[in-house]
Amino acid sequence: MNRAFRVFATLLLALAALSASARDATPVEGVDFVAIEGGKPYAAPAGTVEVAEVFGYTCPACARFEPLIEAWKRTLPKGARFVAVPAAFGGHWIPYARAYLAAQSLGVAERSHAAMFRALHEERSLPTSRPTAEEIAGFYAAYGVPPARFVAAYGDASVDARLARARDWIIAAGVDHTPTLVVAGKWRVGGDSPQDTLRIARWLVERELAARRR
Repeated sequence: MNRAFRVFATLLLALAALSASARDATPVEGVDFVAIEGGKPYAAPAGTVEVAEVFGYTCPACARFEPLIEAWKRTLPKGARFVAVPAAFGGHWIPYARAYLAAQSLGVAERSHAAMFRALHEERSLPTSRPTAEEIAGFYAAYGVPPARFVAAYGDASVDARLARARDWIIAAGVDHTPTLVVAGKWRVGGDSPQDTLRIARWLVERELAARRR
């Protein structure tokens, strides 16, 4: 019985080592990331490598990913640029996608980003389903935005246009869930954990930067 247990334990250790080795291996196209045919960056200035995160405020996985991506993006090498893209899939995704774009136009999106996740997933101070512009405006009032001004921005035609642009880019990139990272508009990142996703994305960024230096 003890011998059988030792054999079983040895097998478990071997599997764990194999799994760790796989996580540290060079990412493989078609397994760890997917090439996007005809893909283009979402909003990268010329000469930069873009990392785009497609996210949704009501997405629990995005809320868990937020602190990781926030720390990770600060470590990106020179020449790389991070951009958040609200998931404009339709239906219940739209109100908070509009909210993010309105907050961008008002200059408060970055400051309020993490707090919006907390309001929805920890504090439960905002509705996740069918929020009104007025309800969301109450959140942004804490960032110095008068509610009437937020409501006007939320319904502005420029937000309509940017929402449509985000939707079209997401469809072209083949993104069907959140969070999803897209590197340089060319590569849709996979991964078997949030940490693995960031590892693969970093590798793609460094590879793209190296290719541009040649």
